[in-house]
Amino acid sequence: MFTGIVDGKATITNVVQNGSISTFSIDLEGFTEGLEIGASVALDGVCMTVVSLDGCIAKFDAIEETLGKSTMGNKKTGDIVNIERSLKLGDELGGHILSGHILTKARIMARDHVDDGISLVLENPDSCRPFILEKGYIAVDGMSLTVGEVSEDVFHLYIIPETIRVTTIGDKQVGQEVNIEVDSRTQAIVETMMRMEENK
Repeated sequence: MFTGIVDGKATITNVVQNGSISTFSIDLEGFTEGLEIGASVALDGVCMTVVSLDGCIAKFDAIEETLGKSTMGNKKTGDIVNIERSLKLGDELGGHILSGHILTKARIMARDHVDDGISLVLENPDSCRPFILEKGYIAVDGMSLTVGEVSEDVFHLYIIPETIRVTTIGDKQVGQEVNIEVDSRTQAIVETMMRMEENK
């Protein structure tokens, strides 16, 4: 489990494809304390398992399902990803509970500077449209964010300077895709209400 409070950024040092599986080598310098093979780490919000560890270089395998549903399928050597270590008992919950299971990708439609922050407009994908609500939670590339205005086609996000400093969001440009994980509690409530409505 994760909180959506990103620990920092890390560089992909190598990507090797073997059939339908891609192996990502990530330089986790500064994030390896207590890290062991089998541990879960969120890479741009995608829950991945450490399969090998050599100093600060950790390797992660991604299957075809993960590569297709998330932006990991487009990552290459030299790319930077958001890093979050898994939640430990007693850790402060500063964001909201995340599983690291990406629902879909969304394209950035517009970007503007607002004082020292950034305003982003993202497309509202069909698969998660019912679960994206104004003032609700959403995870974008692993970052726990509060949704701004929502319409049928797009939703708005407002990014504070600290989030820009710690994460990759400040480098994202119009046309790029980001990973989307909706709030599981919101999803459960909305799906229950939809089922009740269908059964009337």
